[in-house]
Amino acid sequence: MSADDGTADDAIGDDGAAADGAPAADGQDSRDTDRARAPAPGTAPSAVPETAPAPSAGLAALSLPFRLLGALALAVVLVLTGLHLSFLFLHVAPANTVGTQRAKAVNAWIYPEFEQNWKLFAPNPIQQNTAVQARASGLRADGTSFMTGWYDLSARDGAALHGALLPSHTRQNVLRRAWDLYASSHDNDGAPLGNRGELSAAYLTRLATQRLERAGAGGPGAELTRIRVRARITPVPPPPWSGEKLGTRPAYRTLDWSEAHR
Repeated sequence: MSADDGTADDAIGDDGAAADGAPAADGQDSRDTDRARAPAPGTAPSAVPETAPAPSAGLAALSLPFRLLGALALAVVLVLTGLHLSFLFLHVAPANTVGTQRAKAVNAWIYPEFEQNWKLFAPNPIQQNTAVQARASGLRADGTSFMTGWYDLSARDGAALHGALLPSHTRQNVLRRAWDLYASSHDNDGAPLGNRGELSAAYLTRLATQRLERAGAGGPGAELTRIRVRARITPVPPPPWSGEKLGTRPAYRTLDWSEAHR
């Protein structure tokens, strides 16, 4: 073997040692890393951190009693809504067997808060505005007599309702219904049609007396002795596209004087 071959073998041997050393170095690094990760002797291994569950929100955050209470309240609301819609439908629907059989219950639920003045499938809107007005005569505190001008009771009711957060449905309709009852129970000459007519006249007079006393008619300490009521009826102008010709001049129906009722 020549010297060159020995040199080559030595080089190969050196390269081989270097090549064999590389994996050894990698293995050493891996063992060092494992020893670094391993816990120290006598210490407990650290627990692996777990992700905390997200907090409950909405109904899931409520306890079981509150969930049951909420479900019960929702069921009550749904039942009342269904009953209200059913009664309202029977009230506005044309005459039918169910509505006739349940008329007493339907009327007890509808009047006076949910009253409707039109019928389903055949709406008949009001075509005139009726304002109930009244005047009074009586004695003042000093014994002198007086007679007031006309008080527009309907306008006063309307002014009291404007801007009200929860306007009274009864306040909106009691005066109008009182006049409708009077008009339907009296003939054109003002003669009552049976006991219903007499009761409606007394009811209308009592309402007018209470409203005038509340308005301070006659001044402080005045005593109202007689009441006179009238209705101011104004037709509602038709829309421009209808082509109807309808006068808008108001008409009055004035009743006779009657004794004040309280």
